[in-house]
Amino acid sequence: MFTGLVETFGTVTAVRNSGNGIRLSVKPLSECEVRLGDSISVNGVCLTVTKHNGDISFDVSPETLRSTNLGNLKISDKINLERALRLSDRLGGHLVTGHVDGIGTIRNKTQAGEYTFYTFEAPVEILKYIVKKGSIAIDGISLTVVDHDHRSFSVAIIPHTAVATNIGDKGIGDRVNLETDIIGKYVEKFLGKKDPDSHLMGLLKEKGFVNE
Repeated sequence: MFTGLVETFGTVTAVRNSGNGIRLSVKPLSECEVRLGDSISVNGVCLTVTKHNGDISFDVSPETLRSTNLGNLKISDKINLERALRLSDRLGGHLVTGHVDGIGTIRNKTQAGEYTFYTFEAPVEILKYIVKKGSIAIDGISLTVVDHDHRSFSVAIIPHTAVATNIGDKGIGDRVNLETDIIGKYVEKFLGKKDPDSHLMGLLKEKGFVNE
């Protein structure tokens, strides 16, 4: 489990074929405590450390390559890194599992003063979980949705996030990993039951989450 608060970014030092997958090696920008077997969010994808000798290496499966943007990485590319959450840590972002739901594409990027507004096109199966002012992880970065429609959603990037992560370097047409808020998925599953708990349903209706 992660928070979506990127600890550092790294650069890709090697991408090697490994069976049907790849072995990805990354050099972190800053030193951080890493051990073999640790889970690390790499551009929002939960991967296991398989080697650590200054660079950190990960084995990436064919399924992960298919469902994320990791297969597009090249040497010297900048990637976001976050170690797994400790139970004693502050939850400054939101609950992020590192299990990417799909890929979005940057369709617009505009500057408004010090802020940068991005619009992402996304599959309908992802957009159904996106709500205005809700949380979403984009390449592992916890961000707040500004607005959305049936094809896309937008976020505002503050100057700190632009320089502390890789999103400031991305432009129109770039593909990003998307993970929606896990709470919406559980609510959807609960509402799909034939006899949902009436008390919880009453609370959801009272707060405007469910229409009559």
